[in-house]
Amino acid sequence: MTESHPTITKAVIPAAGLGTRFLPATKATPKEMLPVVDKPAIQYVVEEAVAAGLSDVLMVTGRNKRPLEDHFDRNYELEEALRRKGDQGRLAKVQESSDLATMHYVRQGDPKGLGHAVLCAAPHVGSEPFAVLLGDDLIDARDPLLQRMVDIQAREGGSVIALMEVDPAQIHLYGCAAADPTGEGDVVKVTGLVEKPEPADAPSNLAIIGRYVLDPAVFDVLRKTEPGRGGEIQLTDALQQLAADEKIGGPVHGVVFKGRRYDTGDRGDYLRAIVRLACEREDLGPDFRAWLRSYVTEEM
Repeated sequence: MTESHPTITKAVIPAAGLGTRFLPATKATPKEMLPVVDKPAIQYVVEEAVAAGLSDVLMVTGRNKRPLEDHFDRNYELEEALRRKGDQGRLAKVQESSDLATMHYVRQGDPKGLGHAVLCAAPHVGSEPFAVLLGDDLIDARDPLLQRMVDIQAREGGSVIALMEVDPAQIHLYGCAAADPTGEGDVVKVTGLVEKPEPADAPSNLAIIGRYVLDPAVFDVLRKTEPGRGGEIQLTDALQQLAADEKIGGPVHGVVFKGRRYDTGDRGDYLRAIVRLACEREDLGPDFRAWLRSYVTEEM
């Protein structure tokens, strides 16, 4: 008989970073609010959580992040102005973000790392399993990674992390997993984790990307986790303890993702994400692709 595990309903989105790679644009604007075509990056992330059935969203913010709260709140003056103009299309877009999910906010007072940001969610999450979505990673809606992770956690318990095969020379940019195969091609059993190893020391080329489904036991581990790489409390270090001892919070599995992912935390990848998504839009794609072909032919 298959063991039943608690249903996941809550998502946590750490959004307290300073966005230094995008200065000066992020001097006064949160990096999560930078537009990807005509929608801020953070909205794509919230939409992904909601599509996986997680409509209770806690955002971990910091100073100068008030625009995030405003974006997911009602703007009655703007709505009324659009209503008077009869602009129902734009009105629907404005209201869409405020109707997406039940939003909550908590501040991460000190920037002590991703592990600390996740720990800030403990009072809200309580004793339930929950998802963590990093705002720099956009997962294409046609490749439902988070739903797959939620399903694996419901079946296996414990925690599930998203993994992606990368060039071994790039593994030092990521957390890295040691893993054993299972009977499913895209699922592995995680046996160890290390944060940003040198290529020669990496146990594999499986990089951790910004999606996690976590057992609440991770909170007790994080409370005891000492600062690691960069002087920060690393979520990877806490997950390593969970992987090493299943008695703490169950097993750790990984879903090896081969779908479409857009990294908006890097300036080059951010631009590529805009181009890719714009090309695929029905309202923008045909004209934009034609211009792009012409530009590449004439200028390159």
